[in-house]
Amino acid sequence: PMTQPVANREAVPEMPNRAGIEGIEFIEYATSRPQALGQVLESMGFRPVARHRSREVVLYRQGGMNLVVNAHPDDARVSATVDGSPVISAVAFQVHDAHKTFRRCLELGAWEVPSHAQAMELHIPAIHGPGGSRFYFVDRWKEFSIYDIDFVAIPTVDQAPPALEGMGYFGVVQYIGADRSADWLAYYEEMFDFQSIPDEQRFGILPKGKLMRSPCGKFLWQVIEPDPWMESDGAAESLLRVGLGVPDVPAAVARLKANGVDFIESAQLHPEDRGALTRNLLGSVSFALVHQAG
Repeated sequence: PMTQPVANREAVPEMPNRAGIEGIEFIEYATSRPQALGQVLESMGFRPVARHRSREVVLYRQGGMNLVVNAHPDDARVSATVDGSPVISAVAFQVHDAHKTFRRCLELGAWEVPSHAQAMELHIPAIHGPGGSRFYFVDRWKEFSIYDIDFVAIPTVDQAPPALEGMGYFGVVQYIGADRSADWLAYYEEMFDFQSIPDEQRFGILPKGKLMRSPCGKFLWQVIEPDPWMESDGAAESLLRVGLGVPDVPAAVARLKANGVDFIESAQLHPEDRGALTRNLLGSVSFALVHQAG
């Protein structure tokens, strides 16, 4: 075989991306209290832009972030929520080829989520994620929007509301069982080519858990084992919170506080340039703000 020109050897090796991941298309919450969750999301800058044609599902958006609120009573993930506390029920990844990514995941041992697409509804391939959650694969996000098929725009609403203070999806925090870090890191490495970030590299204000970077470099994944003294019930594995990247954390905190959003402030945890954490609302909904240059 021909040898490569020497100059190329200095190039940074590109991360493998066999699943073809390109970013986060949407994050879905399941809840039996969609109005209450909607108020929380609006205080964070999201706006309802469309409703599903046949299911109790609303699409919220700000900037490049899509967020789906699923309150459809027939959905097991909705009926499984406790005390009306919303849960992050799905993360949809943008991929080059949804069917190919889906087949690859099944070959690696992922569990298929059977499609319940009705007539005229888009079938989005999905596998089971932690807890009762799902990972969806969406490959049609450049030419046209998947939401055009299943959703009807809410009249008179701006379909592209700007992001507050330049916010965008930074990542997702997942709670895992005690001593399960190695298993989950291996899962994300094998399934999606996520790469572990060294412990000394931290983002935001929570120095816990293990961080991984997506192969496209556009978002992070954080897995956190429960503190031994906290979760007496051996906290269920679940997707815990969404991280939002902002160029200017203090400006974003001030803007959100003006919207009525409460931040955790204590001796250990006070909003600063690197990040901030909102107080839990509805028992389970919180957002981390993380400094992210433009």
